[in-house]
Amino acid sequence: MKYSNKDILKISFPVMISLLMEHLIGLTDTAYLGRVGEVELGASALAGVYYLVIFMLGFGFSVGAQVLMARRNGEGEYRKIGEVFMQGSAFLLLFAALLFTLSHVYSPVILRPMIDSDAVYHATLEYIDWRVYGFFFSFIGAMFRAFFVGITNTKTLTANSLVMVGTNIVLNYILIFGKCGFPALGIAGAAMASSISEAVSVLFYIIYTYRRIDYKKYGLFVFSKIDFLMLKQILSVSIWIMMQNGLTFVSWFIFFVAIEHHGERALAITNVVRSVSAFLFLFINAFASTNCSLTSNLIGAGKSEEVLPLCKRIVLLCYAIIIPVGLLIALFPSLILRIYTDNSELIAASIPSLWVMLSSHLIAAPAFICFFCVSGTGNTQVAFQFELLSVFVYTLYTIYIVYYVYADVAVCWTTEHVYDTMVLLSLIYLRSERWKLKKIQL
Repeated sequence: MKYSNKDILKISFPVMISLLMEHLIGLTDTAYLGRVGEVELGASALAGVYYLVIFMLGFGFSVGAQVLMARRNGEGEYRKIGEVFMQGSAFLLLFAALLFTLSHVYSPVILRPMIDSDAVYHATLEYIDWRVYGFFFSFIGAMFRAFFVGITNTKTLTANSLVMVGTNIVLNYILIFGKCGFPALGIAGAAMASSISEAVSVLFYIIYTYRRIDYKKYGLFVFSKIDFLMLKQILSVSIWIMMQNGLTFVSWFIFFVAIEHHGERALAITNVVRSVSAFLFLFINAFASTNCSLTSNLIGAGKSEEVLPLCKRIVLLCYAIIIPVGLLIALFPSLILRIYTDNSELIAASIPSLWVMLSSHLIAAPAFICFFCVSGTGNTQVAFQFELLSVFVYTLYTIYIVYYVYADVAVCWTTEHVYDTMVLLSLIYLRSERWKLKKIQL
């Protein structure tokens, strides 16, 4: 089993398109709310990252399940894939109910001391109150995504994302601005639209799988009871990714809260730049996710010696896309930023931060592709340790540069360079080849 560049692109491209479609959901929220007001624009940034902190716990579980499903796919143990999927889905539904309840009860307590602006605080809470309904759908959607990436049938993700983003764009327009007889709900409308679109996404996955996938081959949709032994085995891989992803977005939340103390304009700039950053990072994420899945498949097929050469080729393919795209954004920043807001002062103020952010992706590409490769080997505890160190250094630097230096927003964005450099240290572990000793039993 040897994956060519064509094979890599064939798997990566649908993932890339699906991530692009998902990014359009955030872009639509930002673009619409940027025309409602700077308070709403800034609050959606805080609320969005807060939501992601919680969501990434469930998503981390699905990534761990993806590693296991990919490993079984490489071994030809197809029935066991469905067992992982069904047990994982049951766990995530229960987990969603728990997180939904905790969020409703404790979000006001957590957010009030952190946010200076009363207007931003109330708008943030208004968004979260509706957005948390999406946990039930986004967690199951994440398990379907893990299944299709694990079996390398990623073209399904594209169709699903088109359905989801189309639903979101239409509902955003109707609910935010009050069209078709609906009241103008502003930021709450954006949260409702996102949650409903995730529900539509799950419905699409279910119908598509029943009609187009040999679900009996994989043992899907067969569930009798909770298998605690299997959940323990899945969690042995997933728990480190869950904590790792939670830590990543907690550090991002700290960054956004810190920026909020610089004022509503600074927070609005950060939200716009974050959205552009998310667009460029989706290419890195697609290649990194593909590398994670292919790494697990290679190890399952007994081809461990091909892992590092694969990693190198994926990094080069990623650079071939993000460097030209990044240069275009850097050369025409005003044109790109006008997508998000028609406020000329906000656009001009955002350009320096945009340039700083773009340069960090040169480090991010090899860093995350290598980092996801570590997870693909099944050594998720080691990946968590790298993440813990990276977040620790990142948070210290954020506190120093934002609170003590009180630097300009553009300088504050150098935090990304620090974080990406720390993540790149995972390459040292890959070259040591100690990951070859890891065995996954299921």
